[in-house]
Amino acid sequence: MDAMDWPARYAAGDRATVWQEMREVGADIRSPGLLAPATEVCDEMARRARRNVEELVRRLTAAGYRFHSNDGRRTSMPPHSPPTATAGEHADWLDEQFGGVPLTMKSWVRHVGDVWFVGTHPDWADADASDPLVLEIEGTVQGETDGEAIQGYFEDEHDAWSEWSDEDPDADPFVIPLAPDALHKSNTSGGDPYGIVLPDRGVDGTWSGETLMSFVDYLNDVFAHGGFPGVAADDAIGRRITADLARDLLEL
Repeated sequence: MDAMDWPARYAAGDRATVWQEMREVGADIRSPGLLAPATEVCDEMARRARRNVEELVRRLTAAGYRFHSNDGRRTSMPPHSPPTATAGEHADWLDEQFGGVPLTMKSWVRHVGDVWFVGTHPDWADADASDPLVLEIEGTVQGETDGEAIQGYFEDEHDAWSEWSDEDPDADPFVIPLAPDALHKSNTSGGDPYGIVLPDRGVDGTWSGETLMSFVDYLNDVFAHGGFPGVAADDAIGRRITADLARDLLEL
């Protein structure tokens, strides 16, 4: 295994093997000689993801999709908020505050930004019930451009988890809340938020959603379903629309 080859092999399409090799290293991915090429791969992953997000926003907007809040008011929401000038500082704060976050998560913060695909499709009544992509890591979707509000929210959630884990030896690991669950996205009472299990000083993280999977695997599943990974197997209209949305998107 030659770590210096990771970026070139990833760019050439050998993505699955590169991810496997980097994940197997674990927290040692941050050691000299590994961190720079791994970060280069993660940054390229994030740039590819951003192109997918921007293309999905374009396609959904052209179809008449309206992005809005997940409550009865249905307030208009920006579907994509690019990283702010302090995104890098926010990524470093997350890493320091929670004992390490995956390199993929840091790259997402620096290169992609926040995403909010909850909304209404004129030809697909069940769009909001199909788990549209939401990722709020910097806090800009809700208009908190300085990041302070979402940092306070993350700290409060971690403090509540710490109290629980101190009392319950069987407490689940901390999951930083980055998105409502599928039911809350459709304004229905549901479960715990989706997010990434922390701390994690490896290259990729564990996404805690409807199932546990790596963060990159989750993102690939999202894009394979046009931004709506919860589209039902028997939803013919949704399947047709999401297949069209997913056309030619980039694999991560």
